[in-house]
Amino acid sequence: MKTYFITGISTDVGKTIASAIITEALEANYWKPIQAGDLDNSDSHKVRKLVSNIKSKFHPNSYALNTPMSPHAAADIDGVSIEISKIKVPIPTAIGTKNHLVIEGAGGLLVPINDSQTILDLIKPDYKVIVVSRHYLGSINHTLLTVNALKQKGFDVSIIFSGKEHPTTEDIIKKMTQVPIIGRIDEEPYFDKNVVKEYAELFRENLEKL
Repeated sequence: MKTYFITGISTDVGKTIASAIITEALEANYWKPIQAGDLDNSDSHKVRKLVSNIKSKFHPNSYALNTPMSPHAAADIDGVSIEISKIKVPIPTAIGTKNHLVIEGAGGLLVPINDSQTILDLIKPDYKVIVVSRHYLGSINHTLLTVNALKQKGFDVSIIFSGKEHPTTEDIIKKMTQVPIIGRIDEEPYFDKNVVKEYAELFRENLEKL
């Protein structure tokens, strides 16, 4: 069983859609350790609605915070402190499955979760880390910084591009990172179970190679 950690180069780059596609492709379990804001329509709710297979299990957040802010700030408003020791990774065999696990981060790698730790501190050495990169002014810099930070720590890194194709951006990122590219999620008019399933079929082989 493998664990796939989904992070992004910034917020709103498509991590949740990517997480749904990967969860569907691998019939994996899904877990978002920290949810900040939108608790009635959280990322866990969204992924659950987009996944068709009946094998995937959806684990509750370790921290469900009320304000859509950086986790450390949202936790402060709620009067709690996020402690990594209380973020227990779900063990598939404990709930009777042998599924892979997809973990979705919050924002980018260096988003603070408390006064001394960031999302990066949630990633364990054996995780397969998938970086979601979306084109915007500055996205090349953000992608290279994210991938290089992960590579320097010895993580197994790959990339999913998200949004409208931008060939020069994607080409230079491929050349300068030299990491596997799983594919690209286009700027679709909408995402539903059928669209997610189509991408899952496209990405499955590359995901299984990681």
